[in-house]
Amino acid sequence: MLALNRRHAALLAAAVAAVMGLTLAGPAAAKTTLRLGHGLAKGHPVDVSLDEFAKLVRERSKGELDIKVFPAGQLGQQRELIEQMQNGALDLVHANASPLAAFEPSFGVYDMPFLFRDNDHFFKVVDGPVGDEILASSRAKAFVGLAYYDNGTRSFYANKPLAKPEDLKGLKVRVQPGPIATRMINLLGATATPLAWGEVYTALQSGVVDGAENNVTALTLARHGEVMKVYTRDEHTRVPDVVLVATATMDRLKPEQQELLRQAARDSAKSHNARWAAELEKAEGEAAKMGVKFVDADKAAYRQVVQPMYDDLKATPALATLADRIQTVK
Repeated sequence: MLALNRRHAALLAAAVAAVMGLTLAGPAAAKTTLRLGHGLAKGHPVDVSLDEFAKLVRERSKGELDIKVFPAGQLGQQRELIEQMQNGALDLVHANASPLAAFEPSFGVYDMPFLFRDNDHFFKVVDGPVGDEILASSRAKAFVGLAYYDNGTRSFYANKPLAKPEDLKGLKVRVQPGPIATRMINLLGATATPLAWGEVYTALQSGVVDGAENNVTALTLARHGEVMKVYTRDEHTRVPDVVLVATATMDRLKPEQQELLRQAARDSAKSHNARWAAELEKAEGEAAKMGVKFVDADKAAYRQVVQPMYDDLKATPALATLADRIQTVK
């Protein structure tokens, strides 16, 4: 009987402890699943960085927030993804700042040629107050930026050297859709041909365009070096990528979740930028093995030809002021 009573007492104590544990823990927090779309291939450095972003969010929220990443244009290319985000069909998007200019003109300032003096200047801008203002500028367009991912400097590549601006005359050059990039190419005497990223390889291969402009990884990760054999280092622009979130999504999160999402994006950007620098260095060696030749450009001549673009900005005072503020950052 004594053993039985002890057994009952033990069972009762366990039951009480379980009830108290449930009471203290409270109900399990509801899990919120967010969808993130981008157009780059699985395993691309950007895809790796976005997976890291998702992991940071999941770990720091203790599973309350779960980001599912859809790579390789599964949900559409950049413009389609941004429109889905605006319409509430998508929570997060990775896109380059250039096509964002069609939605919020402030992002277009990054398309201005020779905007940044050097690497340090670029990071002081995007990691500083001006960069933050641009991230927030699209709120009225139903999305805001969380963080910038470095995308390197952009240069021209074709099947001949483009060391001087006049070497571009008569060529059809692929650009990202956007008015400022189009204006730059046309000033240089070429014909700007806006194409979605997924269409570029075939367009280069078939001769629909004669060349393109991008960072050196386009030669390797996108295999453009298979069909374009000369990369001219004019480094005309440095247009960052942006991790974006729908304002409707952000507004339904708790304040602490909003800050968690923002900080995780910025932390993933830091590791992305280191990863990207290593990828750029590796890509140049790999492209050379593909038979791509690298040539230097007369940057002063290029800068002179596109200088009228800064005069054009005066017609849009807000953008002109933004460009001036960027160029005066020390």
